[in-house]
Amino acid sequence: MDPDPAPSTKARAVFALGLVGFLTGAFVGGVIPATIALLLARQAAREAFTAKGYLTGSVWIRRGRRLAWAGIVLAITALVVASIAGLLHLASTPSGPDFAPGTD
Repeated sequence: MDPDPAPSTKARAVFALGLVGFLTGAFVGGVIPATIALLLARQAAREAFTAKGYLTGSVWIRRGRRLAWAGIVLAITALVVASIAGLLHLASTPSGPDFAPGTD
């Protein structure tokens, strides 16, 4: 009289949020869905563990978690590249007052 295994709806949501986080990670906007995916993955994995094998979807949770972390890494990389480009732009501009030619 064991129950039939049921798919976890949170597992699909983790994957979808992780995918959105990965696809928009380079634009820094992917941090929010990736963070939500990681929080939801923790809940889904805990529920799957307490269900003792009757709640399926652990593969989707793992994939979503990996995509979410990849999205966060892409966002961090984009921030580092943007800050280096900004520093290089600031370094190339001349400092000090700009006088007209012929002024002593």
